Amino acid sequence: MNKILLIIQREYFSRVKKKSFLVLTFLVPVLFISMIGLIAYISKSQNEFGDLKKVAVIDESGRFLNKMRNSSNMTFTYVSKSFETTKKSFIKDGYDYLLYIPSSLAGVQLLGEKKPSPLTSGKIEDDLSNLLRSQRLVEAGIDTVVLANAQKHISISPQQVKENGTVEDAHVVASLFVGFVCAFLIYLSLFLYGAQVMRGVIEEKVSRIIEVIISSVKPFQLMLGKILGIGLVGLTQFVLWIALTLTLSTVAGSVLVKNVKAKTEQVSAAQHIAAQGAAATAPAAEDGDKMASVLKELQGIPVAKTISCFLFYFLFGYLLYSSLFAAVGSAVDNETETQQFMFPITLPLIFTFALAQSVIINNPDSTLSIWLSMIPFTSPIAMMIRIPFGGVTNLQLAASMLFMVLGFLFTTWVASRIYRVGILMYGKKASYKELAKWFMYKE
Repeated sequence: MNKILLIIQREYFSRVKKKSFLVLTFLVPVLFISMIGLIAYISKSQNEFGDLKKVAVIDESGRFLNKMRNSSNMTFTYVSKSFETTKKSFIKDGYDYLLYIPSSLAGVQLLGEKKPSPLTSGKIEDDLSNLLRSQRLVEAGIDTVVLANAQKHISISPQQVKENGTVEDAHVVASLFVGFVCAFLIYLSLFLYGAQVMRGVIEEKVSRIIEVIISSVKPFQLMLGKILGIGLVGLTQFVLWIALTLTLSTVAGSVLVKNVKAKTEQVSAAQHIAAQGAAATAPAAEDGDKMASVLKELQGIPVAKTISCFLFYFLFGYLLYSSLFAAVGSAVDNETETQQFMFPITLPLIFTFALAQSVIINNPDSTLSIWLSMIPFTSPIAMMIRIPFGGVTNLQLAASMLFMVLGFLFTTWVASRIYRVGILMYGKKASYKELAKWFMYKE
């Protein structure tokens, strides 16, 4: 046991003391929060960042003449020239696109020197469709105001009933976001830290240092110490990332709440001034409501349970997969030979992550989702998607964790039997048949 602890200590401190570890640990949360803030800012101000698109319109049908509304990033100018003439000169005249609407309304074209984006063509298509629909309703004698009221959109607020009968917001959007982020981090970390174990084994094997180490410790002790040491490095890094991210998020959230309150007070004051001034400040109120809604959604997530489960599934998922990565590293002499063994190992992760984006997210309590959260090779991702939605029972969580621990013990036993032989094999290209032989070798 003392030898394993010495190996863990060596692997842990040799990595934690590196400048790259310290820089990455403290820089990632800052970059993560900054990235989210930048994305939110750009999304909110996309009209300011986007170029103004000028569209020349030739409407031979006469149905849309002077009826298409300009926006902050797109303006429409109606041209009286023929299509053939305008087609040759609209770029020189300073237009980005030419919208041609024939009299039959069949074969509407959007021409441009550059390909229009799906957003641009989609907006024009929707505007034309809405205008045509309104015109035909009027022609049919249908009051468009009555029809609009009849087609009023109904907004549903998802609620969740607790065991004691209380009702609270379901926080679906926040659950989706948190679950996907946790699953992605585990997916990424298993590859990242598992690869570190594999590279460390390969380097020690190729440099023949392993022959000296094996003379002092058993192969199983070396493998287990290396896996646990690097695993603790990853766990330390994730704990610091979570703590720093929560701290920065709390500070940023308090600033945003103050801004929301300030905007709300401004809008309330604006209600006493002219109608035009009040209308100008209305978008600020809408932005404040959206921000407050997002903060409220995130506050509804069970933070303690989510973080504790995340750390558990990260640690044991890493231990399970890293033992297999260590076995692969012991069987080869360089990283180029690892590809044939890596794909079968990582296939359950890739398969589950692909399903997480469709099946598990849309139906976290389905039979397939429950089984994926029980199987040790798939549960780190599947369970982290399901937990924020609140449908995981204590029995399911306990069973999944138990299977996870048993899966780690089983894979470690299998990997150690391959590792004990492969770590001393040089110059021989391993195959699945060869690995099976190594596994069957007696002590």
